[in-house]
Amino acid sequence: MNQQDQSRRNFLKVMTAAGATLALANTAKAQPAAEGKNVALLKTPPMEKIRVGFIGVGARGSGHVGSMLKLEGVEVTAICDTHEPSRKASVARCVKEGRKEPAGYGEKGELHYQEMLKRDDIDMVIIATPWEWHTRMCVDAMNAGKHAFTEVPAAITEDECWQLVNTAEKTQKHCMMLENCCYGREELFCLNLIAQGMLGELLHGEGGYLHDLRGQMREVEHGTGSWRTYHYIKRNGNMYPTHGLGPIAQYMNVNRGDKFDYMSSVSSPAVARAEYAKKNFPPDHKWNQVKEWKGGDQNTSIIKTALGRSIIVQFNESDPRPYSRINLIRGSKGIFMGYPSRLMIEGVTPKGDSWLQDNEKEAKLEEFMKKYEHPLWAKMGEMAKKNGGHGGMDFIMLWRIVTCLRAGEPLDQSVYDAAAWSAVGPLSEKSVAAKSCNVDFADYTRGAWRTTPPLGIIS
Repeated sequence: MNQQDQSRRNFLKVMTAAGATLALANTAKAQPAAEGKNVALLKTPPMEKIRVGFIGVGARGSGHVGSMLKLEGVEVTAICDTHEPSRKASVARCVKEGRKEPAGYGEKGELHYQEMLKRDDIDMVIIATPWEWHTRMCVDAMNAGKHAFTEVPAAITEDECWQLVNTAEKTQKHCMMLENCCYGREELFCLNLIAQGMLGELLHGEGGYLHDLRGQMREVEHGTGSWRTYHYIKRNGNMYPTHGLGPIAQYMNVNRGDKFDYMSSVSSPAVARAEYAKKNFPPDHKWNQVKEWKGGDQNTSIIKTALGRSIIVQFNESDPRPYSRINLIRGSKGIFMGYPSRLMIEGVTPKGDSWLQDNEKEAKLEEFMKKYEHPLWAKMGEMAKKNGGHGGMDFIMLWRIVTCLRAGEPLDQSVYDAAAWSAVGPLSEKSVAAKSCNVDFADYTRGAWRTTPPLGIIS
């Protein structure tokens, strides 16, 4: 075989391998047939009192219990957690607040929540359990006639995303992911700024979750690290996309006039957690027995929307770094960038400069933010900061849910948002495994994104 033939054969091998990789990446799940009606603008009968059941009342769930106890028209009727001290602490908190003692579940094991769902005095269920339980518990709750509200992400596989959508449509029950970052002051300000046309036509957004969480590895037997650490061992992609992505998706009216079309993802090597384990645990500890940490310390994904906009989503929970959700939104007339907060609008902010939230410029930006404060934050902000977690965003999120349910109005986010935002997780894994080839998003709305109206300025 001469050199030219050998080169040709090598080229064909490479192209065949590349084609196989591309085929792997772009293998889209078949869209299942609809089992019910679209629920994007679902309205359910108004409820004077909302009876709530909780599944999981550890660090996150217990905070939700505390917030719900402060809301008018809410009754906590049942609490489930397999960890007895956590369950008893939340039950006792209800009693201390002068409420009727809620029924307790969880002592019979992981599936004891199903007994709780048989109760006829529960209208909605708040789920704050390990990720792998979110979809199953939401589906069980909806099938039991309850509205389901789950911590993020709502799903960790593409099949789970469809399970959520199909069950919500079949049962005509709400299924909303508790993406609290959509209710932060800065995010609501951006939402209002965009609605007023101040940034012009939207072109590009960036979001992320950059948060050093290696310390959770010390929660070996109980707590977030006892289950979350295994995801870094087994998965390679963006495992926690929605905190940074959810607000960007709302700015761009994703599922309400636009949709995620396709994405590509790349991960760095996985180094930091192995080094952390070596430094902080004995050689024979199980974290030091891990043969391979698959989850790259940094993941970067690029999304293209149906209208041609671009979105960058970053994920890093393994390196020493300042906290950031990035929160960048770019339009034809200006840009807002978070962490630290900066704003530039053509013809409004100083030419060739930006209002940076520090030193002498902080007052200018604060004055501008108050001028364009979102009505929801203007109305609830001070109360939220006193009563809710993460600067008040948790409280406002739960207040909005309760307010909408009591009034019989649609929620701010639907099951389609829960599915599309969560889908970045498994799709990023698929893209990384296929040498960063593009992967397509399913259309969980089945085309309804074209006619579903934007969220609007809620108050």
